Amino acid sequence: MSDERQVGVVLVSHSGPVAESVAELARGLAAGGVTAPVAAAGGLPNGGLGTSAELIGRAAASVDRGAGVAVLVDLGSAVLTVKAMLAEGDELPENTRLVDAPFVEGAVAAVVTASSGGDIGAVEAAASEAYGYRKT
Repeated sequence: MSDERQVGVVLVSHSGPVAESVAELARGLAAGGVTAPVAAAGGLPNGGLGTSAELIGRAAASVDRGAGVAVLVDLGSAVLTVKAMLAEGDELPENTRLVDAPFVEGAVAAVVTASSGGDIGAVEAAASEAYGYRKT
């Protein structure tokens, strides 16, 4: 593991398997060097569908390397949960940002950018720019 400060990425989904799969995909596509820390926070602690502030907080703490944490979410109530945590001010690491981005494409862009040494602003911008990716 590198001692270098890197932006961490947290992927919040209503489903544990979805969050884990998107994290695995992003890590795999960013491979080739030191990969930024990525954590999935999916579902509820009992394995059910939903979002959990507890799981999100643990995931964010696990990827915090002092350069900020980018949080990407899948659906509306996940947005509300993260916004509430940010409003509390002490539930997430300093310089944590909720990133407005498509979940899968944004996750890949965030992890690739963070892995290449991008700061939190660059990671947020890369993930958000994924809205413009055309598939046709």
